[in-house]
Amino acid sequence: MDSAALLDLLGNENRRRILRLLSRKPCYVTEISEYLGVSPKAVIDHLRKLEETGLIESHVDDQRRKYFHIARNVRLEVNVSPYGFASKSAYPQNNSFDITSCRHLSFELTADDSTDLDELLAALEDLEALENELSLAQRWVQGRLCDTLDRISDAIGMGRESRIHADLLASIHQEPKGVSALSRDIGVPREVVAELLETLADEGVVTRTERGWELQRADET
Repeated sequence: MDSAALLDLLGNENRRRILRLLSRKPCYVTEISEYLGVSPKAVIDHLRKLEETGLIESHVDDQRRKYFHIARNVRLEVNVSPYGFASKSAYPQNNSFDITSCRHLSFELTADDSTDLDELLAALEDLEALENELSLAQRWVQGRLCDTLDRISDAIGMGRESRIHADLLASIHQEPKGVSALSRDIGVPREVVAELLETLADEGVVTRTERGWELQRADET
């Protein structure tokens, strides 16, 4: 699902409360109406919107009562900082994905194929602890990212809270590039890129060579 559409959908407090309730157990309209303290008609409208996007679905029990439940796992991430705004939605990785291949993570997973209740409950505790640690790690990374961008701005003599200079320099740090290639890389018009490069050249940060624009090393100044 598109992250912008998901943000719009979850902008309504009652829809968020419905999802919170359904994450605990399937419910029918009257239950949800009593929980929210709003009319069944309003609940049906919220459920319709959530169902249209595929977040929830319904089934009918033996008494012909219609229950709603969450249909899929979706993760929404939103990062806001002086250097940018980004949102993305994603579905969980397939179980075949080897998470231990993530070289910046170090942990042990247990009970992957177990049916023993004690082992499964222990695995649940471990995974919930890992989920909390990853959340803390994401916040730590964002803080360090902003701090590093601040330091880049200071190092090149530019004002803070401008991500575009760092993006441009990171691109030519990999290899020398021309204006057109840089424009494609960082998604900025050619004329803007050309102006940025001239400014950075005046500051002695970059230089133009036969291979393209590249960083001016300390021994070249």
